[in-house]
Amino acid sequence: MATITSLLSIIAVAAYAYLLGSVPFAVVVSRLMGLQDPRSYGSKNPGATNVLRTGNKKAAILTLLGDAFKGWAAVALAAYAVRLGYAPEPAVAVGAIAVFLGHLFPVFLRFKGGKGVATALGILFAINPWLALATAATWCIVAYVTRYSSLAAILAAVFAPLYYILGAKVVWPMNGGIALALGLICVMVLVKHQANISRLLRGKETRIGQKGK
Repeated sequence: MATITSLLSIIAVAAYAYLLGSVPFAVVVSRLMGLQDPRSYGSKNPGATNVLRTGNKKAAILTLLGDAFKGWAAVALAAYAVRLGYAPEPAVAVGAIAVFLGHLFPVFLRFKGGKGVATALGILFAINPWLALATAATWCIVAYVTRYSSLAAILAAVFAPLYYILGAKVVWPMNGGIALALGLICVMVLVKHQANISRLLRGKETRIGQKGK
């Protein structure tokens, strides 16, 4: 009976985290502010970076905060449920993966979502703020040096699970489920950035502040 209850609680966490992740803040913010649908211009990606192409920094920041918040909220609520005894420990890792999948494949946008960078940052903040800050610092350094937002996102995604493993038992307790979840999220970020990786290798990726061709 306990096993069935645990399984049902994990399914519940996965369901609410996925639905939360499916909320397309890029589209919502754009509509509320009277801007063009982000799926109709630029990279057609419903994310903060593409919204920034409108020149409306406020809309881009709100999109970034919204996408990050849903990642944080899904994992934080799962962790809270675990602390109260309503869900087993693996629910936190499941929540992290589910909310990320929700952003990448949102049910509200016919499963065509963003690349998940901001949502991943929110997930990291919920796991441990220091982990999120280390990963964000990696993004900032790479972006400042290379002026490539995509390269910064890719390297930050690769380093996030490495930072978690290196910091385990020193800064935060080791959790195999979390480590696995971060590894899977890293792989998904790389897959969603395939086109960017191809352009980077060909030297045709657009730099930050540069208008796309």
